[in-house]
Amino acid sequence: MPADMNDYFKKKRPSSNNNNNNGGGNNFENPLNNMPKGFPLWLIIVGVIAFALFAFKPFTIINSGEVGIKVTTGKFEQKPLGAGLHFYIPVFQKIIPVNTRIRLITYSNDVSRELGDSYKNFEGALRRNRAIPVLDKRGLTVNIDLAVQYSIKPESAPATIEKWGSSWEEKIINSKVREVVRDVVGQYTAEQLPEMRNAIASAIQTKVREKVDALPNQPVILSSVELRNIVLPPKIKEKIEEVQAAKQDVTIAEQEKEKAKQQAQKAAEVARGVAEKNRIEAQGEADKIRIEAEEQAKANKLISDSLTTELLQLEQIKTQAKFNDALRVNKDAQIFLTPGGAVPNIWVDAKGKQQRLMGQQ
Repeated sequence: MPADMNDYFKKKRPSSNNNNNNGGGNNFENPLNNMPKGFPLWLIIVGVIAFALFAFKPFTIINSGEVGIKVTTGKFEQKPLGAGLHFYIPVFQKIIPVNTRIRLITYSNDVSRELGDSYKNFEGALRRNRAIPVLDKRGLTVNIDLAVQYSIKPESAPATIEKWGSSWEEKIINSKVREVVRDVVGQYTAEQLPEMRNAIASAIQTKVREKVDALPNQPVILSSVELRNIVLPPKIKEKIEEVQAAKQDVTIAEQEKEKAKQQAQKAAEVARGVAEKNRIEAQGEADKIRIEAEEQAKANKLISDSLTTELLQLEQIKTQAKFNDALRVNKDAQIFLTPGGAVPNIWVDAKGKQQRLMGQQ
C-alpha cells in the first residue's frame, strides 16, 4: 500500500474519469484531497480510535470504597472488580459500580437536615425513612426511631446484586428491621417501653443481626442498630409523666423520712454517749470513795492490830505528863481521867472570872 493516500487516489482517478466519459459509474471524489501531502496514516488511525473511545466509552473507573460488577450479555461475573481502570466491550458488556462504604438508614419523623445530605448523591450512603409505627400489647400506636449502619459485603456483591437487585437495601435491611421492631415492641405496653428501653434496644439489635447473618453468603455486614427514640401517644406520655411526678414526690418523702430517722438516731447516739459518760464518771466517783473507804478500813485495822496494853499505858503516861505540865501553869485546872486511859483525858481551866481578870491586869 502506498505511504501517501493522495498518490493512491490520484492513480485511481483516470479510470474513474474514463468511466464517467463512457457514461457509466459514479463520479468518485477522493475524501483526502484537501489533506496536505505526506500526512501520516497513523495519525488518522489514532484519531479514529480516540473518536471511538469518546463515543462508545468502553471503560470505567472504580473508586476506592467501591467494587465493580462486570455483566456480559446479562450474565454476572462472580469476581468483583477492584479500584482502578477497567475496560469492557460496549453493547455486549457493562460494569456496574457498587458502593461498599458503611451506609446509614434512619427511621424518624424528624425532617431536620442530617449530616451527609450534601454527599448523598456521591456516596449513596444515607437513606431516611419515616419512623416505624408499631402496635403495643394493647393495640396503641407507638413510633420507633432507629438508625441502622451496615455495608454490602464486597466479595459477595455480584451474587447479592444478581439475586436481590438494585433494591437490595429495601429487601434485606428495611424489611428485616421493620419485622423485628414490630415483634419486639409488640410484647410490651406503651407504659412499659420507657422503663424497658435498654432491653428493647438490645433485643432489636440482636434479632436484626441474627436475621441478616442467616441469609445465604451473608450479603450484608451489619455494624449497629441504634434505638434513638420511642414516641408515645400524647395521653400515654402525660399519664407516664404524672406517674413519674408522683414517684418523685414519694421518693422525696422517703428521703426526708430517712433524713429525720438518721437525725433521730444521731440524737439518740449523742444521748447514749452523754448517759454513758455520766455513768462512767459516777462509777468512777463511787469506785474512788469505795477504794478510799477500803484503804481507810485497812489502815484502821492495821492501827487496831498494832495497839497493845503496854502501848496504851505508855500513851497514858505521856498524856499524864502533859497534864502535869499544864497543872504547873494552872493549878486550878480540873482534870477528868477516863477509865483505862483509852480515851484522851480532858482538862478544864477552872480559874474563876475574877482570877482571870486579875491575871489579865
